[in-house]
Amino acid sequence: MNSNTTTPPIKRVLVLTAVLLVVSITILLSINPISQDPAYHNFADTRRVTLLPNAWNILSNLPFLIIGGYGFVYCTKNRQLYAPQSWPVFFAGIGLVAVGSAYYHWAPNNTSLVWDRIPMTIAFMALFVALLSEAINTQIEKLYLIPALAVGVFSVIYWRLSGDLRFYGLIQFFPLMVIPIFSWFIPTKYTHRIYLLYGLGFYASAKIFELYEPLAKHSAFK
Repeated sequence: MNSNTTTPPIKRVLVLTAVLLVVSITILLSINPISQDPAYHNFADTRRVTLLPNAWNILSNLPFLIIGGYGFVYCTKNRQLYAPQSWPVFFAGIGLVAVGSAYYHWAPNNTSLVWDRIPMTIAFMALFVALLSEAINTQIEKLYLIPALAVGVFSVIYWRLSGDLRFYGLIQFFPLMVIPIFSWFIPTKYTHRIYLLYGLGFYASAKIFELYEPLAKHSAFK
C-alpha cells in the first residue's frame, strides 16, 4: 500500500534518525579536524598490466559499471517506483564510481581522489532520499533530491579546500547508518529489502579492507 500519511511508527523513526544526526554532528564537531592520511594512497597491489598501472585496482571497478548501468536502465524503465528519481540517480552514481575510481587508481593522490569520492556522495545521498521517499512521502524526493546531492558534492569540495574530512565522513556514513533503522522499524513497500542490509555488510567489509590495505603493502604483492 502506498500511503502518504505519516504513521506513529514513522514519526518515532524520524525522531530517532534526527537524534542520531544531532549526535553524529556533535561528535564530529567535538573532535579535531581529520586530515587525509598520505598512506591511504599506498595500495598493496601496484602491478602493471600492459598500459594499466595499478591494473587490478582499476579493473576491479568493472562490477560497479555493470551493476550501475543495469540498475539505471531498469529504474528508468520502471517509473512506478516510489522513488522514481532517486533510484536512477543512485545507480548512476554507482556507475560513475567505476569511472572516478579508475581515474583515481591510475594515479592515486588527493586531487584524483576527488573524482572517486564525488560519485560516492551522489550514490549515498540518492539512497538516503530514496529511503525517505519510500518510507514517508513520495513527494520528498522532488523537494530534497537536488539539495541533498549538492550537499554531498560540497562535502568533497570542502575536504579538498580545507583538508578536513569530518563533513565528508558524515555524508558517507550517516545514510548508511539509517538503513538498519528504516529496515527494522518501517514496513517495506517492496520485497527483498534485506538486500540493502547485505549491501551494507559488504560496504562495511570493504571499509575494513581499505583501512588495513596500507599495512599489506610489503606483503604478498610486490
